[in-house]
Amino acid sequence: MWMLDAASSWLAGFTICFALVASIGAQNLFVLRQAVTGRHVSVCVAWCVLSDALLVGIGVAGMAQLLENMPVLAQALSLGGAVFLLCYGLLAWSRLLSQRGAAVAKEVVANPPSRRAVLGALAAITLLNPHVYLDTVVLMGSMGARQPGAFQAAFVAGAASASLAWFLCLALAGRRLQAVFARPQAWRALDALTGAMMLVLAWWVWSGAQTA
Repeated sequence: MWMLDAASSWLAGFTICFALVASIGAQNLFVLRQAVTGRHVSVCVAWCVLSDALLVGIGVAGMAQLLENMPVLAQALSLGGAVFLLCYGLLAWSRLLSQRGAAVAKEVVANPPSRRAVLGALAAITLLNPHVYLDTVVLMGSMGARQPGAFQAAFVAGAASASLAWFLCLALAGRRLQAVFARPQAWRALDALTGAMMLVLAWWVWSGAQTA
């Protein structure tokens, strides 16, 4: 019976996290870009999995309840997330309109950044995006905190497993798309998609913050 309950908590964490992480976001697109260029992919995957597990664990440990009791702080996170997503989307569209996306990609392949630089950029995209905290700390943390105390760790482990599965799939997809992204048009299409998705997400987060 104990094993069945633990498996149920693990499955809940896996399902919820996979549903949240398997969407086009700033972090996912960064990992995809690295996978396409074939540079420091394993470090990116490891960072994403560890950060997801840590943030979900913090939420389960009590941060989610704290934010629920402080709606002003939660709203500030939402608005900050909307601004972050808006800026990220406009940056992608600026590369598209100036036709710099393919040139930047070629420069990265010719002179790849160091592992420290890549990890630093990914850490900034992860930790400076308030929307990440809404998904992991607030939403998943709240759901994980509802699990019986003995099974909360299983919930966090399920979330980490989902994150690992997703980012490994993303890394594999990027590797298979390397031939496609040898063409400049593919990078322009990716920038167009990135900009559109980030602006839609920014509007969604902003709307939610206004009605909260």
